[in-house]
Amino acid sequence: MEMLQDGYLRAVAAAAGCTMAKPEPDDGIDWKLSHTSESHTADCQIDLKIQLKSTWTSAPNPANGFVSVNLSNERLKLLARPNVIVHRILVAMIVPEDIAKWVEASHDIFQLRHCAYWRSVTGVQPSGENYTAVRVSTSQIFDDVALCAIMERIGKGGAP
Repeated sequence: MEMLQDGYLRAVAAAAGCTMAKPEPDDGIDWKLSHTSESHTADCQIDLKIQLKSTWTSAPNPANGFVSVNLSNERLKLLARPNVIVHRILVAMIVPEDIAKWVEASHDIFQLRHCAYWRSVTGVQPSGENYTAVRVSTSQIFDDVALCAIMERIGKGGAP
């Protein structure tokens, strides 16, 4: 599942013109994306930290309007810090339970199934004893258009 998520993120980052780096050893963040543009006013190079989570317990485009993923409280505290130099987002991906349905290919298309959504969890407080269920709205599809908009907001000194 991690490799599928990484593939999804790589495709989105490539289409958005971002570079990627994987922290090693894993420090609680899965990936760091960077975007360079002279139109960024805060700095010409903007970074964004990404935490990936996935689930197959939600159907594609769930009727309730969100996908829920569990984060350890320690991970949530790291992602939710309010005063950061590099912003952080959570990317939650719904995947088919059947691995054979993760990828579809034909002569003119290569598809990853299903979809990923993003959310900033800045300021969110843990609510469970060890884990917190975090809801991510399905209105915030994580694709290249969304990533470009996130980087543009950060590049102007704002939040994701």
